[in-house]
Amino acid sequence: MKITYHGHSVLSIVMEDGQKLLFDPFITGNSLTDLNADEVETDWLLVTHGHSDHIGDMIPIAKNNDATIISIVEICTFAENNGVKKTHGMNIGGKFDFPFGRVKMVHAQHSSGYEVNGQTLYMGEPAGFILQAEGKTIYHAGDTSNFGDMSLFGEAFDIDIAFLPIGDNFTMGPHEAASAAKRLKAKKVVPIHYNTFPVIKQDPEAFVKLLPENVGKVMAVGESIVI
Repeated sequence: MKITYHGHSVLSIVMEDGQKLLFDPFITGNSLTDLNADEVETDWLLVTHGHSDHIGDMIPIAKNNDATIISIVEICTFAENNGVKKTHGMNIGGKFDFPFGRVKMVHAQHSSGYEVNGQTLYMGEPAGFILQAEGKTIYHAGDTSNFGDMSLFGEAFDIDIAFLPIGDNFTMGPHEAASAAKRLKAKKVVPIHYNTFPVIKQDPEAFVKLLPENVGKVMAVGESIVI
């Protein structure tokens, strides 16, 4: 599989059979991304929670691509009510085998709401995704703090790459993320959710230095890795 980082928490994955996945498609208004929402091609959209900097362009991208949204049930209902035809609702602790691989929805410590007409709409619980496909395991933590159950993820899964937020203020910061990485025992850890806004400005290289040698990897926007 080919994994590309697109700034903030946006990841795309292309499987060997050509299926395309896009995580947390915050593109419009994301000054760091290399993507254009009108040009994105994807088959699946995986959305960790309902904040605008993660839902982003979910609805128009889903419509333009006839793509399936995978998310907590409340986000899927919101998408359906806004004209999206294909969704797959999940909830914390559940897993499902999709054509591209297995997805498990796991807990994240955060909040989840989306502003509609000046009112905040409850968008279900925040989550992370553990993807098992093509013999590899990928963890996208979404927005979260460091919490003890990450040790359970590290025990239950042989995680090849973990994508962890380091921005602080809204999520865990670098030192907490380094502690989370220790719990997860991932072979590689990539920082996400930083430098998009002044309040989450961080030095990703400094974060990498908190990790064991050769574990941390800073991905430039648009950079891809093949695993």
